[in-house]
Amino acid sequence: MDMGTATLFLLFLAGLLAGFIDSIAGGGGIITVPALLAAGIPPHQALATNKLQSSCGSLTAAANYSRLGLMNPGELIIGFVFSFLGAVGGAITVQFFSADFLENLIIIMLVILFVYTLFSPQLGLRQRPHKINHGVFYVVFGLLIGFYDGFFGPGTGSFWTISLVVLLGLDLKQATAQTKLFNLTSNVVALAVFLYSGLVLWRAGLAMGAGQVIGAFCGSTLVSRKEVHFIRVFFLCVVAATIIKLSVDRFC
Repeated sequence: MDMGTATLFLLFLAGLLAGFIDSIAGGGGIITVPALLAAGIPPHQALATNKLQSSCGSLTAAANYSRLGLMNPGELIIGFVFSFLGAVGGAITVQFFSADFLENLIIIMLVILFVYTLFSPQLGLRQRPHKINHGVFYVVFGLLIGFYDGFFGPGTGSFWTISLVVLLGLDLKQATAQTKLFNLTSNVVALAVFLYSGLVLWRAGLAMGAGQVIGAFCGSTLVSRKEVHFIRVFFLCVVAATIIKLSVDRFC
């Protein structure tokens, strides 16, 4: 598909904004997928190309968070492995099932997550004792959330972040950093499937990917310098925007 310079530049800007937002609170897909569709790209190619550009952002954010000392990837290997396995299962399963029921369920779950976070002002402000063994957590939630991301996707970062805060006792800054490693895992799995299918549009994906790299670096650096209150407000805004976007797509 041939695209002009102006279109590629607009996609670059969309990737930059999405990378910034996604590195802080997730939800970049509510910007990038509509941008790709608006550029005239067919839906299946838009979803495939989105995984290329989002992988660029996730990799940048994860690497920067590791550099800034907000996570140690070596300690998260169990979650990495089981996120990978879960995403593979989800990517295979989605080819055989309708996502209609799941779309309704995810909107309800995101509303519950939003309300819970809104009315828990101390949630994620500081580290707390964990409520579940780390190994068990990463096996169970790696499989579940990885499967969900491979099967459907929207809200994955939000589910990871809140799970890490509530069950492992991390503060929001640490949870945000760790979430990006798991997002990267499932993004790469889905990208590999789409590459095999030949659906990725390289020029559009790389243009947005360049924006993602810049935006993700700036966003992840900002997180390291800001207080957790800032991340909480940003997180609530992104979850609310995701709920609205999914609801409009589903019911309007």
